[in-house]
Amino acid sequence: MKKSNLGSRIKIARSSLGITSENLAEACNISNTYMRKIESGSQIPSVAVFITICNELKVSADYLLQDFLDCNELDDLPELKELWKKASPKQSGMAISMIKEAMKHTNTK
Repeated sequence: MKKSNLGSRIKIARSSLGITSENLAEACNISNTYMRKIESGSQIPSVAVFITICNELKVSADYLLQDFLDCNELDDLPELKELWKKASPKQSGMAISMIKEAMKHTNTK
């Protein structure tokens, strides 16, 4: 597992929300040093900390772990999967909102 990819995704998600690593560490009830190690890839968070990070960043575990998973929710949609990999959490949220809105206005029966 490339720990640095996980840390990079956490850092991207955090930055897109405009919060500092210190703020995220405090919200997750961990030390600033531990958070910096997670973001740098030198440390993998515990499951409990990982879940808290997901919740605080308002991102799915799938988003943070997509570089490590052999399969995920987007496997049947390769073009969308490639776009999703490149998207920031803000862009992902916008895409989800757009899809939800489009689904409201189409007949899916």
